[in-house]
Amino acid sequence: MASSSSSGQANAEGKSEFRNKKPKPENRDESELLTVPDGWKEPAFSKEDNPRGLLEESSFATLFPKYREAYLKECWPLVQKALNEHHVNATLDLIEGSMTVCTTKKTFDPYIIIRARDLIKLLARSVSFEQAVRILQDDVACDIIKIGSLVRNKERFVKRRQRLIGPKGSTLKALELLTNCYIMVQGNTVSAIGPFSGLKEVRKVVLDTMKNIHPIYNIKTLMIKRELAKDSELRSQSWERFLPQFKHKNVNKRKEPKKKTVKKEYTPFPPPQPESQIDKELASGEYFLKASQKKRQKMEAIKAKQAEALSKRQEERNKAFIPPKEKPVVKPKEASTENKIDVAAIKEKVKKAKNKKLGALSAEEVKLKMETDEKKKKKK
Repeated sequence: MASSSSSGQANAEGKSEFRNKKPKPENRDESELLTVPDGWKEPAFSKEDNPRGLLEESSFATLFPKYREAYLKECWPLVQKALNEHHVNATLDLIEGSMTVCTTKKTFDPYIIIRARDLIKLLARSVSFEQAVRILQDDVACDIIKIGSLVRNKERFVKRRQRLIGPKGSTLKALELLTNCYIMVQGNTVSAIGPFSGLKEVRKVVLDTMKNIHPIYNIKTLMIKRELAKDSELRSQSWERFLPQFKHKNVNKRKEPKKKTVKKEYTPFPPPQPESQIDKELASGEYFLKASQKKRQKMEAIKAKQAEALSKRQEERNKAFIPPKEKPVVKPKEASTENKIDVAAIKEKVKKAKNKKLGALSAEEVKLKMETDEKKKKKK
């Protein structure tokens, strides 16, 4: 009995010790837990994950423009072959101008119909089959950005869309390299295929470009972010201090009217009442005149106006008969004695110049030179 009681106490002590022992938390950095290890991929969805298949049939249809008919007709066998691998049927209706995809009884992946729908949408938006078929992969997504309704003015819309493409497609190529996405600008849409993080950046750049923000600013920011992502120490820090802050320089100024109306000073009193026609006639005395007198005054005023108009018309007619003013005849000025040229003095100068050789010394300079030479000889 004693042995059994002692063994029971030992077991109880062991259990209490086990309870008190708590699992120690591992000293791991949070950034390591958040980051995905290199080379890791999500396991592919196989038939073993959904052996019974789908209960209902799902289908999607989309229309395509007339100019895509020839290309779709040519590459449709390749589309059917790619979709048959995932047990999805595809039909092309050239009469209606539509493409349809639908699941079958063998389809096991429930999300493949959504990817098939995106495939036919991309084909309708002028994306080549080689690029569009990538959407069937698990790590690839697509985004069709509608830009037609963002700018009202047609000319402005075309300019901004061309700005997104850049000279010889250089801007679009730079954007593709930075985001790891394939971008296709066609009509009123921009189609992008690539990883989710890249599609988010592409959408931001496209929308900013249509809002009159040049894509070079966003490309510069993406380049800086790409370099910062390489540094493991900066992953958990804020990057705002490294990113450039661009200010809007074109401030919209309110247009001022050409004719400015100056407001009058406010007064509580109403304006004076304007005089009526009777008040004016009473002030001038016309009110008390007879009808015949009033008629005579009107006729006199009309005649005075007619006479004034006639005199003006006559003056304009007489202007044609007025001779123009003649310019005064300018008499030639006599040569002044002061400005007369001294011919004799010029002749003497010419003679001296002939006698004198080019670079030769004058007579005074020759004398001075001879004197200096004699003085040197005496010293010796």
